[in-house]
Amino acid sequence: MNYVMYHSCGHCQSLTPEWKKAAKALQGVVKVGAVNADDHRELGGRFSVQGFPTIKIFGLNKNKPEDYQGGRTADAIVNSALSKVQSMVKDRMAGRGGSGGSRSGGGSSGGGSQKPDPGAVIELTDSNFEDLVINGDDMWLVEFFAPWCGHCKNLAPHWTQAATQLKGKIKMGTLDATVHTVMANRYGVRGYPTIKMFPAGKKSESDAQEYDGGRTASDIVAWVNDRYTANLPAPEIYEITTQDVFDKNCQESQLCVVAVLPNILDCQSACRNKYIATLKVMAEKYKNNSGDLGTTTTTTTWGWLWTEAAAQPNLEQTLGIGGFGYPAMAAVNSRKKLYVLLKGPFTEIGINEYLRSLSYGKGSTEPLKDLPKVDKTEAWDGKDGQLPVEDDIDLSDVELDDLKDEL
Repeated sequence: MNYVMYHSCGHCQSLTPEWKKAAKALQGVVKVGAVNADDHRELGGRFSVQGFPTIKIFGLNKNKPEDYQGGRTADAIVNSALSKVQSMVKDRMAGRGGSGGSRSGGGSSGGGSQKPDPGAVIELTDSNFEDLVINGDDMWLVEFFAPWCGHCKNLAPHWTQAATQLKGKIKMGTLDATVHTVMANRYGVRGYPTIKMFPAGKKSESDAQEYDGGRTASDIVAWVNDRYTANLPAPEIYEITTQDVFDKNCQESQLCVVAVLPNILDCQSACRNKYIATLKVMAEKYKNNSGDLGTTTTTTTWGWLWTEAAAQPNLEQTLGIGGFGYPAMAAVNSRKKLYVLLKGPFTEIGINEYLRSLSYGKGSTEPLKDLPKVDKTEAWDGKDGQLPVEDDIDLSDVELDDLKDEL
């Protein structure tokens, strides 16, 4: 089996170190080569090379190579090669002489049965790019293409299928780099297709990231999902002041983490803010890992709540909190009516171990008979606590002799 790269572009230079790394790893297993398509145009024409870099896989049938559609990293190339070798061995065992070649070409988008929606792909131009992409709040994946580019044509159905599947999560667009040269030059487009990711929220030109995933719809969707969760802001940490706050974060989430912090008189603002900062660190760390008590299923993000000691007595009693001091923590699954108490220290290390176990569906669960009822309270004003001021007793009108007589 041979992997051959036809090169003559800036993207080819970027790929070269990964290509060499893959070739070294595959030495003795798969032959990996490169052809300068400028010097050997006849060879490129024979195998329909229309864009650069083009990677062809020559399997059992050397006359019908497959187009490589995977990622442009050494790991992706090696994994693809090993998979093809295994497939080729099985073909030989079965007595089949052809390479199959069913994955070549761009006629099938793959990556899901949802009917492709061409309207899911937004046409970008020099005039609307900044307003839609740079000044917009959405995460964008943009393909810079050339109409004559063969790789772009092969990518088109996969791009549409991925945009359809990702509709409502991110926006995907295309920009004809041969017409709209201002944006193409601004983002250093040197080969086709070039794909750039622009993160959600406020962004600048320097925020653009190179797409380094595969070229199938399923590859694009998987790549986006990884980056989408990574770019999500950390969940808010809410103080429990009403039943609505508790229900929104616990009943609408698969899991909610409830912290009961010391009373403000026992732990003033600086102390309390340290605890809240710890909760924020944990919320950021576990925003992508939304496991469920008793399973390893990932669903919606966790809810994060806190209250102070004695402010929500029903909640503390329901969750068995308070008997071993403050701060305390419990994770609640309102749907399964289960909860797990933090038994370790209320520190980043202790909470991390506790939450990591929960993310893998582990932990000693306790049954939850009913969801706790929450009392309406005033939100913390962020200030230190003050002891109640007692009224001074005026003794000026009291005759001490009269007191002596009474005594």
